[in-house]
Amino acid sequence: MDVTIPDIGDAEDVEVIEICVDPGDAVAPNDALIVIESDKASMEVPAPVAGTVDEILVALGDVVNAGDTILRMAEISNGEPDVVEATATEPIAVAQSDLPAADGASPGTGTERLAIRLPDVGEAENVSVIEVAVAVGQAVAVDDLLVVVESEKASMEIPSPFAGTVVEVAVGEGDEVVETSLLVVLEAKRTAEDLPATALVSTAPPEARPAEPTAPAMTPATGTASLETLPEPLASSTAKVYAGPAVRRLARELGVDLTTVNGSGARGRIVKDDVKSFVKRTLAAPTATGLAIAPMEAIDFSRFGAIDVVPLSRIRARGAANLHRSRQHVVHVTQHDDFDVTDLEAFRASLKDEASAEGVKLTPLPFVMKACVRALEQHPQFNASLDPGVKSLILKRYHHIGFAVDTEDGLVVPVVRDAGGKGVYELAAEIVRLSEAARSRKLKPEEMQGGSFTISSLGAVGGTGFTPVVNAPEVAILGVARLDTRPVWDGAAFVPRKILPVSLSYDHRAINGAEAGRFVVHLGRLLSDFRRLAL
Repeated sequence: MDVTIPDIGDAEDVEVIEICVDPGDAVAPNDALIVIESDKASMEVPAPVAGTVDEILVALGDVVNAGDTILRMAEISNGEPDVVEATATEPIAVAQSDLPAADGASPGTGTERLAIRLPDVGEAENVSVIEVAVAVGQAVAVDDLLVVVESEKASMEIPSPFAGTVVEVAVGEGDEVVETSLLVVLEAKRTAEDLPATALVSTAPPEARPAEPTAPAMTPATGTASLETLPEPLASSTAKVYAGPAVRRLARELGVDLTTVNGSGARGRIVKDDVKSFVKRTLAAPTATGLAIAPMEAIDFSRFGAIDVVPLSRIRARGAANLHRSRQHVVHVTQHDDFDVTDLEAFRASLKDEASAEGVKLTPLPFVMKACVRALEQHPQFNASLDPGVKSLILKRYHHIGFAVDTEDGLVVPVVRDAGGKGVYELAAEIVRLSEAARSRKLKPEEMQGGSFTISSLGAVGGTGFTPVVNAPEVAILGVARLDTRPVWDGAAFVPRKILPVSLSYDHRAINGAEAGRFVVHLGRLLSDFRRLAL
């Protein structure tokens, strides 16, 4: 069976801009075979019957006319003629202005409420609204997109034929509409000289349409535009998606925002392969989240007052990128608790002279690090990483503990290697050495690599808790806030106790809440009574 180009009216030399099937494909009635485009509209040529594609006789870019054979197919059903002419719907829409003038307005001039209705859609059935591009209160210019409707064979954009303000949106996405269905009501100031009579709408991009405006003919009695003259629309300032209904349908099924897809077809038209390739790239990309995230809007803040632009340091810019990547990949949960470290602080104070003799300053951080290593030994899933496919948990037998250091250039995270094999004094000395190297920009690359768990301590800076961001590919990070003295009820009276607020952030894909709770309780016991480290 041969399938030919249908009667396309006055259009000649239309171009094949998309081939939707391959030899051997099974097609159902009305499945799109190819997409052709004239200078005014694009149309899908559907399969007239169910069958299998035997041979494709056209290629992208070919110029065809009515009656030309485009492919041969083997029909599944019997009794059909050997040559069948397919049908196609040319998406032409007319916008009508048919509400009476507003109070005080003279016919053809002044402020009027103007209705935009669905034009004659021929024999098309099951026409539905697939996009509403405006909202009540929105100002629109001539040819700004109002709604997009779609039949089984074509999609049509309905633009505004005049400038005004939207006062009513009568349809929503998914609504089925018929000829003369009210779409949008605008309030506009116009004269008989500046209202276009109608608007020819096409799925072709603006640059593909000729622009030959014709003066509209007005009916003085009603102020309604005549339907006899069809001027071409002006180029729209609203970004439009250049794609056929089959592509739009596929995009909706896959959850793809077509405004983010680059078209490879003629004049940038989006074809099915573009949508499929976009999905594959998104799923394969390291930053894929399954969602299309719009970029932040660029704002010229100098419009509001004086500003200074300070470039980020290389360290700060790299840190920002790493934090952004972590927030995209990791399912963050943060758990807060308060540890009573009164006894630990008394013990630390008793070691002050001894530590001074060792040449180190003994802060709470070495004790926290030592306790973390012991807790990690008992809860190894916190000393781990997820494999890229999120199918395995990689448990690490080493304990390289990173700690955040604030420098003039930004936050850096040096790593204390084999922290479990070091005593408190050794940890304190290593923390001081790495901190000084970080602030003087002398850290070696290997001194910032290989961490398995991170501690972010605010020390005496302040704060009663925060939500640290997991330092991926690690799965957990401990935030330590300012040590504080608080009154605590001991059963008989309020007594002063040293309280250390902590915040544990973890990747919920690798660690559940109960596991995190047990880890925090264990860590709290170790820091409340440091003698437990000897057990």
